[in-house]
Amino acid sequence: MFTNYFKGIFLFSFCLLLFSMSGKAQSLSGSIAKGSIARGKSAKGVLILSIPDGLHINTNRPNSPYAIPTTVKLIARGVKINGPVFPRGKTRPFQFSRDSINVYEGKVRFPFMITVPAGFRGDAVNVRAVVRYQACTDEVCYPPRTTEITISARVK
Repeated sequence: MFTNYFKGIFLFSFCLLLFSMSGKAQSLSGSIAKGSIARGKSAKGVLILSIPDGLHINTNRPNSPYAIPTTVKLIARGVKINGPVFPRGKTRPFQFSRDSINVYEGKVRFPFMITVPAGFRGDAVNVRAVVRYQACTDEVCYPPRTTEITISARVK
C-alpha cells in the first residue's frame, strides 16, 4: 500500500515538473534593419528564438535520425528573401541517445537578407516567420511546436 502511495507521489511530482518546464515557453522576436528599408535596396533582418534555461532545441541538422530538426520559413509578398542562416549549435551527449545531438540553447539568432524591388508598391513590408522546433530537457522531449510572428519594416 505504501509502495503505491510513493509511486503516486513520484508520478504526480514528475508530471508537475514536466508541466512547469513546458510552461517555460520559447519566445520568438525579430526585426528588419532599423525598422525601415529603401526601395531598390537590401537590408538585414534577424529572428531571435529565446530558449529558457534548462531547455534546448535541436538544430536544423541535429545529427540524429530521431531528433526533430528546427525549421524556419520566411514568407513575404513582393520582396526577395535570402536565408535564414542557421547558426552552428553545440554538440552534446544525452542519456536518451546513443548519438550526440547538435542543439541550440539560450538566444539563437537566425539572420536573413531582404531586398525590396525599386517598383515595390506599398509603404511597408511584412515578413511572416514560421518556426517549428522541439524543446527538450536533458531527460525528456516535448511534442514539437510551431511559433509564428510577423515582422514589419517601413518602405521609403
